[in-house]
Amino acid sequence: MNSRTFVGSIAFAAGTVVWICSAQAADLPRARAPAPVAPVAYVPPVYNWSGFYVGGNLGAGFADSSWTDPFSGAHDTFNKTGFIGGGQVGANWQIDALVLGIEGDFDWTGIKASGHDSLGNTIGANTQWTSTVTGRVGAAFDRLLVYGKGGVAFAHDNDSLNTIGGAAASASLTRTGWTAGAGLEYAFAPNWSAKIEYDYLGFGSETVNLPTAAFPTYSTGASLNIQEVKAGINFKFGP
Repeated sequence: MNSRTFVGSIAFAAGTVVWICSAQAADLPRARAPAPVAPVAYVPPVYNWSGFYVGGNLGAGFADSSWTDPFSGAHDTFNKTGFIGGGQVGANWQIDALVLGIEGDFDWTGIKASGHDSLGNTIGANTQWTSTVTGRVGAAFDRLLVYGKGGVAFAHDNDSLNTIGGAAASASLTRTGWTAGAGLEYAFAPNWSAKIEYDYLGFGSETVNLPTAAFPTYSTGASLNIQEVKAGINFKFGP
């Protein structure tokens, strides 16, 4: 075999090997592209209701009062309405979705009315302020808080009497009772929230002494129950 034939044989063998490898490579399945990785969605932080707060509120009050004179049996029942406005201070402690808290509030009121008892005496009742100290239990849905509350209530009354005989008297009384209510609060900013709330304040009946010139020991039994609807805004300290 001469050199030219030998070189040709080698070239032919090499070409055959390349063709065979190419054919085998063409028969292999194509490698799959890696699956696309889904982008990580941004999850905003859940609002934290824990912390101390202060705020203010405005609303309306609705009350029913009744008077009964134990000596004459004269009586009257009338309704009172008026504005309320004041402030509140409190603290919350959040455990998962459970929010526990304590709150105190004070509201000036314009809840007043007058009426006539069954003898014709003119009776007036003016609830000048209310205050409550309550515990709160709520469920947090991120920035929305649904809560109930209950505790002790106070109210200050200024009562007056004008008898058909022309005698006049007045007296002030600070009442102690109970309260229960519920509300919704929404955190519209990191440290600010707005709320709407309903409260019932029950005081029952108490004796009011109204001394007049004719009756130095004139007294009457007077009851008071108040419903309050108010909207407020709170500022929470801390993160």
